[in-house]
Amino acid sequence: MSASGGTKAIVAALAANLAIAVAKFVAFLFSGSSSMLAESVHSLADSGNQGLLLLGGKKAQREATPQHPFGYGRERYIYAFLVSIVLFTVGGMFAIYEGYEKIHDPHEIEAWYWPVGVLVFAIIAESFSFRTAIKESNVTRGNQSWKDFIRRAKAPELPVVLLEDLGALVGLILALAGVSVALVTGDGVWDGIGTLCIGVLLIIIAIILAAETKSLLLGEAAGTDEIEKIKAAVVDGNTVTRVIHMRTLHLGPEELLVAAKIAVQHDDTAAEVASSINAAEERIRAAVPIARVIYLEPDIYDESAAGAGENPARTPEGPAAAH
Repeated sequence: MSASGGTKAIVAALAANLAIAVAKFVAFLFSGSSSMLAESVHSLADSGNQGLLLLGGKKAQREATPQHPFGYGRERYIYAFLVSIVLFTVGGMFAIYEGYEKIHDPHEIEAWYWPVGVLVFAIIAESFSFRTAIKESNVTRGNQSWKDFIRRAKAPELPVVLLEDLGALVGLILALAGVSVALVTGDGVWDGIGTLCIGVLLIIIAIILAAETKSLLLGEAAGTDEIEKIKAAVVDGNTVTRVIHMRTLHLGPEELLVAAKIAVQHDDTAAEVASSINAAEERIRAAVPIARVIYLEPDIYDESAAGAGENPARTPEGPAAAH
């Protein structure tokens, strides 16, 4: 994938999760803690998720084909959506099942130093991974809040890794709390309660990821700033006088389709119109480099055409716009 920051964050999270998954599973074998088992499965699922993101980024780089003329950029959205499904099923549902079993059949935690030690190690490792994700996200986040960044980001990898790392950190704290209370009280039910909380947390994060990636899969328009840049680039005030209407669509995180009806002078020759369209396309690509697929249709502007243009619910190609 072209987003090197996203790749760096994914690799950092993958390395951390693989090491943590092994450590957690060893701690589970020695202690019998259900929180540790849920957390080991959670880390293993996260490792698989990072693998899916890397695979999606690789597949998205394939060249366009006659069957897929707009390329494979949306592969990244598909694999990000798969991540939310894995997180929901393998992570969240398993944790809830394990917590339910532990509450109904509690048993004392053995070799307490194993789960406590591993959880402390895991919190430190996840903190470094989370820090990397935050650092790389800040490069593209700009002045957006974290909520807006996750909702509006067109590249899915960094929001996915951010939410996964956040969920992992909170889950580790919940697991540590459950184990600690179980040790202090001698009641293994608390370990099960901690596991249930981890499951609920993972399911909430999975639902958020699924909702955001679904929107990307359906097709999102360019951001407001990009749309304004494109409109400003199209109009030169001479051959192209205005944008009658325009639609944009992300074919992938770094590939944008632009389709617009533009107003030209009524007395321009065909050669002049063709030249003005080519010049407008060059200006668009210079202003917004990710605008790689551009379709511009010349027309003569009038008020009735303008009335149909900006409202997607109306048909801009109807009789009112025909001249």
